[in-house]
This record gives sequence, structure tokens and C-alpha cells, in this order.
Amino acid sequence: MMTSAWSGRAENLILASDPDREGEAIAWHIKEMLEQQGALGCDVTVARVAFHEITEDAIKKALMSPRYIDMDLVNAYLARRSLDYLIGFGISPLLWRKLPGCPSAGRVQSAALALVCDREAEIEQFKPQEYWTVQTDFKTQFADPSLGTFIPSLIKLLNSKKLDQLSICSQEEARAIEKRIHSSQFEVIGVKRSKIQKNPPMPYITSSLQQDAANKLHFTAGHTMKVAQKLYEGVNLSSEEATGLITYMRTDGFHISDGAAEDIRSLVKERYGEEYAAKDIRKYLKKVKNAQEAHEAIRPTSIRRLPSSLVGVLDDDSLKLYTLIWKRTLACQMEASRTDLIQVDIGTPEGDMSFHSSGSRLDFKGYQAVYEDSEASPSSDSSVGDAVHEGNFDALSKLKVKDLVSPVNVHLEQHFTKPPSRYSEGALIKKLEELGIGRPSTYASIMKVLQDRKYVTIKSRVLHPEFRGRMVSAFLLHHFSEVVDYSFTASMETELDNVSAGSTEWKGLLKDYWERFSKYCADASKLDGRKVERMFEEKFGPILFPNVDKDSRNCPSCSEGTLRFKVSRYGEGYFIGCDRHPKCKYIARSLSQQEDETEPIDEGPKSFEPRLLGVMPDSNEKVFLKQGPYGHYVQVGEDKKGLFPKRASLSEVKDTDTVTLEDAIELLQYPKILGKHPDDDQPVLITHSKVGYNIKHRRSLAAVPKNMDPKKITLERALKLLSGKSVRQIGRPKGKSKTKEPIEWH
Repeated sequence: MMTSAWSGRAENLILASDPDREGEAIAWHIKEMLEQQGALGCDVTVARVAFHEITEDAIKKALMSPRYIDMDLVNAYLARRSLDYLIGFGISPLLWRKLPGCPSAGRVQSAALALVCDREAEIEQFKPQEYWTVQTDFKTQFADPSLGTFIPSLIKLLNSKKLDQLSICSQEEARAIEKRIHSSQFEVIGVKRSKIQKNPPMPYITSSLQQDAANKLHFTAGHTMKVAQKLYEGVNLSSEEATGLITYMRTDGFHISDGAAEDIRSLVKERYGEEYAAKDIRKYLKKVKNAQEAHEAIRPTSIRRLPSSLVGVLDDDSLKLYTLIWKRTLACQMEASRTDLIQVDIGTPEGDMSFHSSGSRLDFKGYQAVYEDSEASPSSDSSVGDAVHEGNFDALSKLKVKDLVSPVNVHLEQHFTKPPSRYSEGALIKKLEELGIGRPSTYASIMKVLQDRKYVTIKSRVLHPEFRGRMVSAFLLHHFSEVVDYSFTASMETELDNVSAGSTEWKGLLKDYWERFSKYCADASKLDGRKVERMFEEKFGPILFPNVDKDSRNCPSCSEGTLRFKVSRYGEGYFIGCDRHPKCKYIARSLSQQEDETEPIDEGPKSFEPRLLGVMPDSNEKVFLKQGPYGHYVQVGEDKKGLFPKRASLSEVKDTDTVTLEDAIELLQYPKILGKHPDDDQPVLITHSKVGYNIKHRRSLAAVPKNMDPKKITLERALKLLSGKSVRQIGRPKGKSKTKEPIEWH
């Protein structure tokens, strides 16, 4: 088709793809393909033009300045593609062999996964610290007792020392301060008035749009890009043809064309007044790390197409996202908001103790006016995040230095420091952008890959790493440290920029990296599976063996082996089993794919609420009665991701209210070793399940009669049951590759 298109003997071929590395490579590929097909004669002039905004002036200006294809940009694209191939194709086969069920690892994907896993480790290792805040309500001579107008102030100085968050760490200290406050005299020791000017937000780029849509609309990154794509492709407006509603949505450039900016300022003047429009066009020069700025910021193609005019034309999500973009675009060409701020310090005449209070009042709305414009928007979205609190402003503004005030109420509040929050999609994208990792067009796909691979799951809009994701991240950290190193991933983007600038030769860059990376691959391919298992066991011991001492992991089946983390040789997952395999084939717990993809337990029907029975006498851990898909069970401890709390099934119960803490403690002691069998010295156990009690020896299982009290069963009685006719054999039949049904181990 390309060849036939040139049968007319055109004299000029103009290539006008995007002005970034990928766009330059597309132009180069087209030229190369046409030459290979013989479609370009020696009389055809090939010209490359580039423009950063799709406007008439920009396109005309670009056509007046044709150039040759920039091979430095093409080489940077080739280097990026080759680098990603080297990493992806080098690591993924190793994962298949060493970590069955973990399908892939990529350059940017691995860095993003490392961020999520590192944050989870921080949360697990976090130890909360207690602290107290002391707030005092002061009465002034201007206070109206009937209105209860007081000035709330937080303590900031004690014994002439400035306090930080953790300075008051106990109730005793807080009580002592309260007593001292009531016995002291206070006066105003400082009044400061100022004006705060807050500039309007910058127009949207891909990452900031995804973050705002996540925070304000609760959209995932993928959904945001899908909706934005629809807005970009356009809709039919009345008798018009399909009209694109926004500019290109994959961009890292903050600039807006001069023509569009003037139109925005003109609309601001019409709707809100001359004083609300920026005096000159606001140009945003902030540059995202390693940005290529190939396109304008994301804006409406026509700012005069108000969101309210699209009600009934767009679906709900499209209208919400368009409204977000329209408001942000209008706001970016408006004046800053101005706020009057007053700060008052109240202290003792000696100056050894002081409190701080502040109040503010909005003086000029500025750009905030657009977020209150209900006529332009179908929704009353005022979530600009710049709300001004005017409380106390009037009372504080009347105070002068040396005015006497008296304490009325002292509020003591206990707090505990909180661990860092898990990443939401928006927060992770922001972090990747700050570190210079990835491109605008890749963020949504990174989020999708991490979820599709079952490396992370989203719950309550935050990212939780799955155990398999943590294994992949740990494996890469130990054996491919450069791949998951944030600074390396970001510096590689800088190196690619150097290739674009012509200061670095791309093949040399790849050669230097391959020499190091190939050594990592060779070393990792020689790894013994047991070393990999021991590495995971060392790193994730508290998760794999919760509440179990490292020295007491004896196998309950053979009493000789040690319970270890193991990778299934059949490629079916991971489990906790005896290290004397195949002599002892005991499996304590399977870490199956299904368990990895879901919460550790099934809460069961919503009609049954978990019931707290009490606490364990030896550990003070809470004991719950719950319901799962196979009936009721008791559990020790709270549900936590990656942990496997101790549980025991209940036999059929007609009235769950009759289940007591003593019943739960009795059930939780099983499986229990009664002694060793005289024939082979292997343990004889009594176990409990939903159907009742059983005696187990190796693969032999004998049911305990219903009329027999399991508490009174001795080793001798158990041996008699094992020699009876009701004994059955458990385990997999010959020829089957699957392991026996796992026994719950606690």
C-alpha cells in the first residue's frame, strides 16, 4: 500500500510524527521501509518537521523549518528498546525456573514493585510511639461568654525549650503540664499579621491527571487513560462531525499554546471579571525529570465548551474527567488567591511556656472562583484543596501584645505515631515521576502489569504486595541489584537523554551494561534452589512462620526434620514442609496461587459477624469465632495480609452463642502428639477437623468414636484404634504428581 501511494511521483515526503524519541523512530522506520520497497526515488525529498502543539501557527512554523531525521533521537529509542529487551528476556526465564508462578520482570516494572514492597517492609517494621498534645482554650476580654468564644492554642514552648511532636510522651507529663497551666498567668507575647498568596495549579500532564482522578474521582490509572482516550477521540456534537474534546493525553509538558492561553484569559474576564485573569499569559516552565515535552499540557480543545453544555452528551465518568480538566485549565491562567493570616503567641510573663494560635480569612478568591462556579459545572466540585479556615480570625485580630488572657479548658489527647501509608496508584505514579522512572505513557500499563501478574492487589484504593510479588522483588534485590535500584533506573533515563543529545554512543552504553548484566544472569542461573529457598526463609521468616521460634520448627510428623519454606518441584507453588523430603512428606501449609491472590481467610457469609470470644491466657491474643465456606472455626489473632493465624474447625453447631473461649482453647491445641509408635518410632497424633477427631500415624488415619472423650485418649488407646478395621490410608495414589492434601500447621 505504501508503494502504490507513491505511484503519483510526489516530489516531497513530509514526516510529522511526535517530536520525541518514539516519534523520531516512527519517522525513521517509515523512511527505511519505503526505501526497502523501492518507493522512494532519488528525486523525492524527505523532510522531517516537528511541532509541540497542534495549532495552525505551530504547524505553519514547523513546515517553514524542515530538517533531517535526528539519528541521535532514533538511537536513544533503539537503546531504550534494546535495554528493556535485555532485562526482560534475561530475567524472566530465570524467574520461571527459580520461582514458578512468577511470570516476568521488567526494568520499570521491577522498580515500581520494589517501591511497593519496601513500603510494606517499613510498615511491618514500624513501632508506634506514644505522644500527647496539649491544647488550651484561652478567654480574652473580647470573648462573649454567651457565645462561648475562646481561642484554642497548642503548646509550643515548655521550660524555654521548643517542643516537637514526641516531646510529651506520657499521660503523667501531660497531666503535670495541665496542672501548671491552671496555676499560671498568661498574656499575649506576640502578634504577627501577613498575607499568603497561593498561585494557581499547573495544567495537567499525564501523571498529575492520573493522580487527581484517583484522589478526587477514585479512578484507577488505567480507567483514567481509557476515559481520556474517549475524550481525545471525540464525540458527535449536534450536527457537527466527531469533535475531539481534549488535547493529547500522554504528555509530560506543561506548556499551553499562546492562542489557547489568550482564549482562556478572555473567558476568565467574561465570567469572573478583569481582576481574576492573569495579567499576562502564565507560562509553566517546570520540567519533569527526563521529560521530552513533545506535546502541550492536557487541556480542552475549546475552553468555551463548558462542562454544563456536555450534560447528556457524555457519560458520567467522561463528564467528571472533562470537568476536572476544564477547571484546572481555566484556573492555570487566573490570578493567585490571597489570604489574610494572623498568628498569636500566648505565654507566661517569664517566657518559659507559650502557646500558638492562628486564624485566616480569604481576602481574594483568585483562581478558586472557578472551583465554586456551579453554572459552568454540572457538579459542585470544590475539592481544590485550598479551603481557608476563618475560625478565630475575628477574636485574634482584636488582640494586642500584653493583653491578658486566662486558660479556661485544657484538652489532653493521646496519640500514636502512624506507619507510612501504603501507596495508592496516584501516589506511586507521583513517586515514580519524582524519581525520574518511566514515561507518561507507561504508568497506566505498569499498574496493570503488576496487578495482572498477581504481584500486587488493590484494596480500599491502596496497593498491597502479594507474597509472590515480594519474592520477586527480594530475588531481584539479591541477584540483580541494579535492576531494582531507583537511582540506577533514573540514571539510565539520563543516559538515554545523553544519547538523544549525541553525547553518548548508544551501542557503547548497551555494551557496558550488558557486561555487568550478563554476569548477574550467569550467576543467578547457577543458583541452587535450596539457596533461593533459604534466602526467602531468612527474609520472610515472620510471615512464613508466624509466632514460631526459629529453634522450635520441628516436624510434627517425623520429629526429626525441620519445617522449611520450599518451592514445589512440580511448579505448582510454594509450601512449608519437612526438610527430610522425600523420606518425610509432611506438608504444614501450602502457599497456593489461590491463597496468594486473596486474603488469608474467607470471612464467609456476610450474615455472620465475627465474634470475639476472649484472649489467650498465655499470650493475650484475641480469639475469634468466624464462619468460612466450609463452616465455623475459631482463630487466634487478627487477620493480616501475608500472615496465617492459627485456626481450628468446629463440628456442626446449632447455636454459635454456646461456643465459649474454653471450647476454642481446647480445639486450638490440636494436632497434639500422643507419643511415638513402637514399630517405627514415628509420632502418633490426635487431630481435629469438622467431622470430628482422628488418630494419625504416618499415612494411617483412624476415626475416634463419637462416644469417646478425646481428652482421655492415651497412646495405648490410640494404638488400638490404629490396629482396628476402621483405619484408612491417606496420601496421593501412585502415578499422581500432586502432593497430599495439606495438613493445617500452626
